[in-house]
Amino acid sequence: MFFFDSNYFIFVLIPTLVLTGLAQLMVRQAYSKWSKRQNSMGMTGIEVAERIMARTGLGRVGLEAAPGAPGQLTDHYDPRSHTVRLSQDVATKPSVASMAIVAHELGHAQQHEQGSILIGMRNFLVPAMQISPTAAYGLILAGLFFNATNLIQLGIIFFGVVVVFMILTLPVEFDASRRGIILLRQSGLLAAQQDEAGAKEVLRAAGLTYVAAAATAILQLLYYISLLSRRD
Repeated sequence: MFFFDSNYFIFVLIPTLVLTGLAQLMVRQAYSKWSKRQNSMGMTGIEVAERIMARTGLGRVGLEAAPGAPGQLTDHYDPRSHTVRLSQDVATKPSVASMAIVAHELGHAQQHEQGSILIGMRNFLVPAMQISPTAAYGLILAGLFFNATNLIQLGIIFFGVVVVFMILTLPVEFDASRRGIILLRQSGLLAAQQDEAGAKEVLRAAGLTYVAAAATAILQLLYYISLLSRRD
């Protein structure tokens, strides 16, 4: 939107590209390394999920294949159907990375089962997230075009919802990873030091993508506020 503003380049676009690029690089490196190493139990992602459900207090969670080409990680937990959807590589390969990703998604399922306050707050904002980004950009752009401060202010409020959602996502994701490691331990799946070290490395790298996304959203919000202050 604001590519002709040098402040946007310096304080938003460049830091965003650097943060996002570094986070994605670390995820690719961690996944590439640990997707090639078999976990000590020789279990695929599906088998890991079944064992966790059989040996812990976690209730029955649905398991489905997520759409996507091989090598494309589309793993996620769907709270509406209490289902974990696994990408082809994670579901079928007995790697350390597959084990870590499955445990993380089941960590989300456990959050849902136990009524985690944080995930409840984030899920409450999901409907608003469907309109907030578009509404924010549209209102801010209209406010700049028509020199209408009130529209810019309203756009900033809408974008504030995005920022709150991104910030709430951080503890939710970190907690899911923490729970995932505990579930693996309870299931006897961290039989070798390599298993735990690799799982933690994969999950730490994945967590950085959420940190980068939150930082980017905050930078954008501060920039929009600066636009408003320049007009006062």
